Amino acid sequence: MYKIKFGTDGWRAIVADDYTVENVARVAEATAKWVKAQSNSSLITLGYDCRFGGLLFSETVIKIMYKHGVKVIFDSTYCSTPMLSLATNANNAVAGVMITASHNPPNYNGFKLKSGFGGPTPPSEIQKVEDLIEDQVIIPSVDMSLIESDGMLVYQNFETLYMDRLKARFDIDAIRKSNIKVAYDAMFGAGQRVFPKLFPDALNVNCELNPSFKGIAPEPIPKNMQFFASEIVKNGSVQFAFATDGDADRIALMDSRGNYIDAHKIILMLIYISHKINGMSGKVVVAFSVSPKVEKMCRIFGLPIEVTKIGFKYIAEKMQQEDVLVGGEESGGIAVKGHIPERDGIWDAMIILDYLAKNNKTLEQLMHEVDEIVGGFAYGRNDLQLTEEKKQAILNYCQTATIDSLGGIAVEKIETIDGFKYHLEGERVLMIRASGTEPVLRVYCQAESDQMVAELLQKVCAQLLNV
Repeated sequence: MYKIKFGTDGWRAIVADDYTVENVARVAEATAKWVKAQSNSSLITLGYDCRFGGLLFSETVIKIMYKHGVKVIFDSTYCSTPMLSLATNANNAVAGVMITASHNPPNYNGFKLKSGFGGPTPPSEIQKVEDLIEDQVIIPSVDMSLIESDGMLVYQNFETLYMDRLKARFDIDAIRKSNIKVAYDAMFGAGQRVFPKLFPDALNVNCELNPSFKGIAPEPIPKNMQFFASEIVKNGSVQFAFATDGDADRIALMDSRGNYIDAHKIILMLIYISHKINGMSGKVVVAFSVSPKVEKMCRIFGLPIEVTKIGFKYIAEKMQQEDVLVGGEESGGIAVKGHIPERDGIWDAMIILDYLAKNNKTLEQLMHEVDEIVGGFAYGRNDLQLTEEKKQAILNYCQTATIDSLGGIAVEKIETIDGFKYHLEGERVLMIRASGTEPVLRVYCQAESDQMVAELLQKVCAQLLNV
């Protein structure tokens, strides 16, 4: 029997291989039992994104919940993960279930669990759900109409709830009147309706349904955003551009020339705007793979900072326990104070867009302000597709070997919170870590320029492949 295991952010698998109706039912049944043990209210929210089979798998979850007496508030059309998380909190639900594989390739789907506070369910609770997964479950043969008439299924538009929250927080009319030209790439994901509704005059790209994502994984990284970059350059007047992933909880930016701006710099911008401009305070919490430049900014601003293991669930847990200003990951998942403790690509973009519009500034000017504080830098990542044997050999090498230099540059310090992070001379960084959701080994690099990042990644990856 296939063993279902939650990774850094939910359970994900290939549709019709391991991601089947039967296996979704197994996870749903464990979730239902966990929900019943949590509270007498027995209420969950449920949503799905634009991937293949979202409605089918959602109906499977509804039937299993009905079997266990758990009421479901359901958005019958696609929604984003931030919408689902907001709805979970707004409805005082015990939990939220999101059918999504986030940024994974088109042939994947997945199952994310959210807690009542509006963010990822803590690891300790995820383990309880995993422990309840049985080998086989019985899916009741029952129509949705009967479940609805029994009062155990209620429909709600999560996008409307989310749009109302956006309009209450940001002055949309003022941003429109600023005449700042904006571009947005939804990557065929679940954010595709929101931004065009707010800014119909923006350059809105890939904002239509296409469950195959035109064969490109809906992950906002440079190789997947070449078409968007070309559209920005072709337009010629874009001043601010951003993209979100398949379930719209991750973000990446592009400048007016179509140059990619990664999450490290976005996190720095959000700290700068939140603290330096808006006068807010609180702890900064980042995942282990985030650039040490964030720690440098926090030292300069006098803000406390904590580094967690990789996985936004660890950051969300801190946001529940403490006063957190910004929490973020290298992958583009960033949460901010004043919103739910959840990654939200569109919300993050709106904070930056709001600042630019109100202060009549360009994105390039904002980046320059940040660079003046922490120093300019570039960051890159290579994903090595390896056999499990080779991957384990490299990890063992990192664990046991004395590594004095990487790519010909001396190692000054090593950290092993979650993977292996090597601090090199000249504020350069190399990090090696196995992915928690994909069969890859990730190699990250920070250096003074894109060229140096590319050179170091090439040298270090060759060094690792020779292990």
